[in-house]
Amino acid sequence: MDVKRYLVHHKDKLDLKNIPTAPPKEADKQTVKEELFPEVLEKLKVYQERLYAENKHGIIVVLQAMDAAGKDGLIKHVYTVLNPQGVRVATFKQPSSEELDRDYLWRVNRALPRRGEIGIFNRSHYEDVIVTRVHNLLKDQNFPGSDVEIDKEFWQERFRQINDWERYLHENGYFMLKFFLHVSKEEQAERLIDRIKRPEKNWKFSMADINERKYWNNYQHVYADMIQATSTKYAPWYILPADKKWYTRYLAAQATLQLLKQLDPQFPALSGAEKEHLEHWQKVLAKDKNMTLEDLFG
Repeated sequence: MDVKRYLVHHKDKLDLKNIPTAPPKEADKQTVKEELFPEVLEKLKVYQERLYAENKHGIIVVLQAMDAAGKDGLIKHVYTVLNPQGVRVATFKQPSSEELDRDYLWRVNRALPRRGEIGIFNRSHYEDVIVTRVHNLLKDQNFPGSDVEIDKEFWQERFRQINDWERYLHENGYFMLKFFLHVSKEEQAERLIDRIKRPEKNWKFSMADINERKYWNNYQHVYADMIQATSTKYAPWYILPADKKWYTRYLAAQATLQLLKQLDPQFPALSGAEKEHLEHWQKVLAKDKNMTLEDLFG
């Protein structure tokens, strides 16, 4: 159950209909939930502490999916178990008027994590080549070229811009993991029904989710086009089966751990003088554990 099997690295035409939304038969729910997943999370905690202390690299986790695919739950069960000092979550919804007056990557740049941090993008810059494309929203945006025909060549140009931006981040020490949570239309319907039936989930239900189902096939085509054009060695896409949340969460945690192992962050090493300084104070404190600050510093 190596997550690498879900990497998008081929150049053949991508068709999401041919990619499974359910776990493979060999994936055992009990084994994953009780053994494999907890083990990965414990290792993640160790590596994240080292990433934060080293303060050299940043990690950006991009989550894209159809509605009700499990993005929020994945964040909750995988990344909130880490030290919150080193984790940032950014949610990208409908752009504000201020954001529409800027280039489309402006608001994403503002949300980038610092070095040593893991940034989670709940939706991302890819909204501007997905939702914007499906619903032809560019006609309402005042940017150069918005009054000309928006064709396939236009979107290919945007893909190139995004690839250039992600390469720039990579060359500056930021590593990106991009997860498309691939849920079936049938499973999405079940989850939307669940939001209606359970009072504690009513707040998550929106008529917009129902309306978007009308565009399902269009979304699948646009997602496939985008993923194929923007999955690179420095910022790869993973298409994760999302019909079973326990499996999706395990795969995302595994991919994050693999990247951290690759980076192999280390705690900063102290100089000889700094070590001697620490040894001095260790001896002072060991001599009298009840010393006051006045005793120590006069």
